[in-house]
Amino acid sequence: MTDRTWAWLVLILAVAFAVSPLFSDGFNGFTKDQFPVVLDHWPAQPAGWAFSIWGVIYLWLIIGLGYGVWRRADDPDWQPARPALALSLAVGVPWIAVANMAPIATTVMILIMAAAAIAAMLRAGRHDPLLQAQPIGLYAGWLTAASGVALAVTLSGHAVLSPQPAALILLALVLAVALIMQARRPDVWSYPLAVGWAALGIVAANFRADYWPVAALAALGIVALAWRYFSGKDMT
Repeated sequence: MTDRTWAWLVLILAVAFAVSPLFSDGFNGFTKDQFPVVLDHWPAQPAGWAFSIWGVIYLWLIIGLGYGVWRRADDPDWQPARPALALSLAVGVPWIAVANMAPIATTVMILIMAAAAIAAMLRAGRHDPLLQAQPIGLYAGWLTAASGVALAVTLSGHAVLSPQPAALILLALVLAVALIMQARRPDVWSYPLAVGWAALGIVAANFRADYWPVAALAALGIVALAWRYFSGKDMT
């Protein structure tokens, strides 16, 4: 496909992704009745208000990709990220509908979305960062956290691991991946911001005696991401 075709494709997919919640009941996290093991609380899952970041992700992606069609359709700096972003968004369009019915399939889908979004972020060009790399980074960062949440909930919901160990293991993995990706693209500050936002939601959801290790690890992750960002700024 031509560069212009890719530019239009990712914009159309971003719009379809943004309107997809209107055709379902939306998604604010997994519910206890979706799994064989019924729990009142998933320690890996952020507080419901944290999911409001999707509104910012949708809007920023559409604005950025719209600018990409309008002014940067044939710009070689913009093209490398588009195929991977198209894959992520294409999987994301039916994601909410699937999430409310099939958690295992949802987990597989979100892993694909996250991997493709991270690839798009790493390939994003250096021009027009607020309209190119940063919206992709916010999207990739939230999906990085969300993939860990989905895995932890699915594992504990099917009795592979108990809830708190699953949350701790997957949260540690998410933070490790986030710090590595942050080191590879330190200029994309929106990526650690999104991961940190998810971690803040996890702190809020687990600020109780039984789950304080999960809250503590999430808080430590926020500190690590912030330290990496500000120390990187000092070095530059």
